[in-house]
Formats: sequence, structure tokens, C-alpha cells
Amino acid sequence: MVQVPRNPSSRTRPTTQAQASASGSRPAAGSRSTPGSRPASGSRAAAGRPPGAPEKPAASDGPGGPQVRINLGRVFKSEGGNYFLLLGTTLFLVIFGLVMVLSSSSVDSFLADMGFFGGLLRQGMFALIGIPLMLVVSRLPLAFWRRVAWPAMLITCFFQFLVVATGLGRGTGGNTNWLNIFGIQFQPSEGIKVALVIWLGVILSKKQHQLDDWKHVFIPVFGVGGGAALLVMIGGDLGTTMIMAGILFGALFFAGVKLRLLAVPLLVGVGGAIVLAIASPNRLTRIMSFLNEGCTELSGEISSSCWQPLHGTWALANGGVFGVGLGNSKAKWSWLPAADNDYIFAIIGEELGLIGCIVVLGMFILLAFAFLRVMRTATTVQAKVSTAAAMVWIIGQAFVNIGVVLGVFPVLGVPLPLISAGGTALLTTLVAIGIVLSFARGDRSSEPQNDFTDSSEANRA
Repeated sequence: MVQVPRNPSSRTRPTTQAQASASGSRPAAGSRSTPGSRPASGSRAAAGRPPGAPEKPAASDGPGGPQVRINLGRVFKSEGGNYFLLLGTTLFLVIFGLVMVLSSSSVDSFLADMGFFGGLLRQGMFALIGIPLMLVVSRLPLAFWRRVAWPAMLITCFFQFLVVATGLGRGTGGNTNWLNIFGIQFQPSEGIKVALVIWLGVILSKKQHQLDDWKHVFIPVFGVGGGAALLVMIGGDLGTTMIMAGILFGALFFAGVKLRLLAVPLLVGVGGAIVLAIASPNRLTRIMSFLNEGCTELSGEISSSCWQPLHGTWALANGGVFGVGLGNSKAKWSWLPAADNDYIFAIIGEELGLIGCIVVLGMFILLAFAFLRVMRTATTVQAKVSTAAAMVWIIGQAFVNIGVVLGVFPVLGVPLPLISAGGTALLTTLVAIGIVLSFARGDRSSEPQNDFTDSSEANRA
């Protein structure tokens, strides 16, 4: 340890000048520093130290010095409240989902020779990939999403085309919506949702001054976005197609398109969904079971389709207010199909009761509130529209899933976002939230900011 000498006469002249300067006195005329001498970097700090106090070590300019600390400060700098609200709610739902996947899938995993923790390990692997991926995506600038909008749409639609047009597609429950390539199985339709979130923000931001002209709205949005939804519908997945249609209409609404322009395509979409539901025997059977037609029969196709919603209702009723306790569900013992996926909310209601269901509903409402706050503070149309599309997708799908379990809607086969088992769905949902988190950090755009709020309210009929 280096100490400052107590004898003032032994100090160097630069240090004497620093002390004189600190005390407010003017240095003597002859107290110049010697030629070639370099003032000590800590001379100012030495002026305020009492005699005999140790000097502070000088900062190193090499690796591990101040430059490294500054970089770490930039990486871990404090983000806004909207960022942490959205991130914290998302992480809570993911962790809660892992707990419920473990509880609801333990019996089926054991029967499939994967052990009691097989479902948890699989879902946990996707969570360990998805959460860091979400954080990486949240660091990307706004201009990046403009560059990848069209490539993302083309690539995901190409994979969905392989599902419906080649032998690589795999079906389940009457729907062909899985793609198997080299033993890796995933859902391209989930990737199309992410591509729509990005693409709609870019397209509608370019058309923001032409939203009154239906040709500039319907041709790109329903031409490209509707074509992507049609590819999914060819595979027979009506539930995912309805969620994608909701993304399209939600993006148009929050972009400021006049309501009278949305009325006609909305009626056409509803009519098409009804026709498609009636035309398919599988979907018609689900509708009949929803109406309780034939559910009292001891055998038959309709009676079989009533099994899942009926046992889901019994599971909720068995839970009561406080539930039977985590891990103590009876419905998961091969009584309730898709207990860890489409009907995981029924297991939540049985094990955690009405209180657990209210907590889940409250967290999704909080997630919607976080999305709305990001939309409110966004300064570009692209950020607003993409955030709105992600919100309609995630929140809308959550309430559709919960409505199916509660018997409000027929069985549509859509998972509960961030909670249900399913690797592709979890990864794509986390990527979509990562995109919104990048907007929550600030619209780092090179284009001028747009007064979106005023124009959208003025154009709304």
C-alpha cells in the first residue's frame, strides 16, 4: 500500500499545486512542474485526504477495468415500468405453468414410461430455451422487424404448405397441423402467428395515411394474412384459424381503420366459420356435444365427444373454492383427455379451486394491462399495431381456452398460453412477448415519429 509522505517538502510539485488549488490559494509563480513530468491521476483526490491516508488504487484501462463495468451497466440498466410489468407477469405464468404441467401430466408420463417428471422435463426444456430467447429478442431494434417481416411470413407459410401438401404433415384430433422433419415435430401455424404480429405492424404503418381506402387495407391484409389463415384452415384447424382471424381484425381496429369498413369482412368471416363448422363431421359433433344433444346416450359418436367437456366440468366442481390440493387431482388419472394441454384450466380449478382460477384470470388481465400500457407509450404505428396483434392473440386465446373449459364455447382445441404443455406454442408466445418487450424499451426508429393517436381517433367512425 502506497502512503502519502508526511513531510510536505518531499512531495512532488504537481501534488503541491493540486493542494494549493483545492484550498483556494494561488500557486506560486515558480511552482511549475518539471518538463516531461506527468501529473498523478489521483492528485485531485489526494488534495482532500488527510495526511497518512492511503491512496485509492488507480483505475485500470485494460480488460476488466472501467470499460467493462460501463458495458455491464448498459446491459443491465434499469428499464421502464412497462417492461418489468410485462416481463414479471410473463415469468410468473411460465413458472406457474411448469408447476401445473408437472401435476397434470405426471400420471400420463408414468404410463408412457417417461417417469412422473417426463412432462415437466420436456416443457422445462422449452422454457429454458424460450426465456433467454425472449430476452434476446427484446434487445432487437425496431428496424430489425421491418427487415424480417416479409421473410418471416414467406418462411412460415412455406412450412405450413408442407404440412397440407406433402406427406410430412401429421394430424391429431382430426386436424393436420404438425410438421415432422428429420424426427423434429413442430407446428408451423404457431410460427405464422408470430409472423403476423411482425408483418401487420410493418404493413399498416406504411398504409397509415391510406386507411380510409379499402383497397390499401383489405388487399394486403386479407390477401396475405387471409391466405396464411387459409393454409391453416386447409389442415382442418378451425380454432387456430379463428385466433389468426382475430389477430387480423384486432390489428386493423387498433390501427384506426373505420368500423364500417370492418363490418362487411367481419360478417363474411363469421358466416364462413359457421359453414366450415357445419361442413366437417368432426366439428359438427363437437357442436352437438356443446348443445348437450346426445350426451345422455351410453354409446355413440356424440356421447364420446361429450366425455371431455363433461369431465372437465366435474373436475371444476370437485375443486370447490379452495381445491383438493396441488397434485391431488382425480381427473388426471386418465379421466380427462388433454389434461396437461387444452384442459389444464380444469386441473387448476380442481387442485387450486376457485381461488386458483381467479389468480390465473387476474394474471392474464394484468398481462393485457401491460400490453395496453406499451401501446399507449409507443411512438410509432408499427409498435402499436404489433403490440395490439400480440395482445389479441395471447389474451384472446387465453379466454377462448378458459371459455371452452367453462362450457361457454364448443371444444376448439387451443392451448392456454404460457401454461399449457406444448413446446412450439410456448416458444412462439415467448418470442411474441419478446417483440413487445423490445417496444417497451423504446421505439428505436430512424423514421420520424407519428402522431398515431390523433389520426386514429379522427378516422374512427
